[in-house]
Amino acid sequence: MPTLLLVDDHPVVREGYRRLLERQPGFTVAAEAGTAAEAYRLYKAEAPDLVILDLSLPGPSGIEAIRHIRQWDGDACILVFSMRTSAAVARQAFAAGASGYVSKASAPRDLLTAAAGVLRGERAMSHDIALAIAQDEVSGGRTTLDDLSPREIEILGMTAAGATAAAVAEALCLSLKTVQNNLSLIRAKLGARTDAHLVWIAVGAGLVGGPPWAET
Repeated sequence: MPTLLLVDDHPVVREGYRRLLERQPGFTVAAEAGTAAEAYRLYKAEAPDLVILDLSLPGPSGIEAIRHIRQWDGDACILVFSMRTSAAVARQAFAAGASGYVSKASAPRDLLTAAAGVLRGERAMSHDIALAIAQDEVSGGRTTLDDLSPREIEILGMTAAGATAAAVAEALCLSLKTVQNNLSLIRAKLGARTDAHLVWIAVGAGLVGGPPWAET
């Protein structure tokens, strides 16, 4: 029976996922995590068959969790379940090692179908994510964030959400100088004239929005 690791910083939300998934034959939730660090630790301890995770976590994001888990286990099956629906964010998740991406606006059945597909070794996406990526490809296949690395995307997201450089450094276990250097590179790559312009670019690209990095 496939075992699952649920990663979301809201316990009530995880409980809802657990009930939905365990009503289906063949799914059992082995562990739950609320942070990227906890997800990595529990993955190594429990070796679940599938990880279902949100990208918006306190401290390091789900992108960081995906990257670390895949570095530990190159065959890990990871399904993103997030409010983020931009093509740029979805591509960053896939580049980090995700096997599927479903938006939280999707019907419950879409999550179950994607989970089953990822476990079969397929790449799964909800309709809105697939449409966003297709539209992006038709329009030229590049977005504002395509020149940024996954680490730069993460730093940009946390900064646009209001985190100071010191807070970003602490959360990502980086030196303050490293974060400041990355922010300088990000501004140069994006052509951001001010910090407000940088936030505007991040919001326009769908990287942040609403209560940043804390949505359900």
